[in-house]
Amino acid sequence: MPHQTPTPEEEIDLPQVVNLTSTSVDTVQAELVRMHQTLARNVAAEEVDMHQAVVAQVAAGQVSAREAGLGLVQAETVNLTNSGVGAARAQSAIIGGHAGVIVSTSAELQDAYTGLLVSREVKAERVESLVLLAGHVEGEVHTMMDTRGAILAGVVGGLVAGLILLAGRWLFSRNE
Repeated sequence: MPHQTPTPEEEIDLPQVVNLTSTSVDTVQAELVRMHQTLARNVAAEEVDMHQAVVAQVAAGQVSAREAGLGLVQAETVNLTNSGVGAARAQSAIIGGHAGVIVSTSAELQDAYTGLLVSREVKAERVESLVLLAGHVEGEVHTMMDTRGAILAGVVGGLVAGLILLAGRWLFSRNE
């Protein structure tokens, strides 16, 4: 009897739905993952719904989190309410809470605090950011450094570093 190669659907037999409550897990993979008061290291799913949960790393199509903490998120759509994230990369990000780094095509933030926000379009209401790099910003954003400021800081920093290296080379060169 000839050997048949399994199709990708047969190779990966993921559960349709995984519901986790008051538990701790290492890795979860499913089409839909629902988490409540759960701690997880890695979650991979088409859709993740979290409430009062903590996840180190998430890879998903859609992530929805309420009162949750996330380390690294990679998704098409991220929707965080009263939550914190270390770094998120998404096509569309809706953030209410704290974020270290957000990289997205479009970002909608309300009552949010970010370290670095990079997005083509930003809609904001009561947002504070250390560094903002955006093509179009609509709304109230208070930032330490905007796109122009970041470019200027890079140019000035490069010039200062170059001058220090040049001075060091001149001071410590041997006269032979």
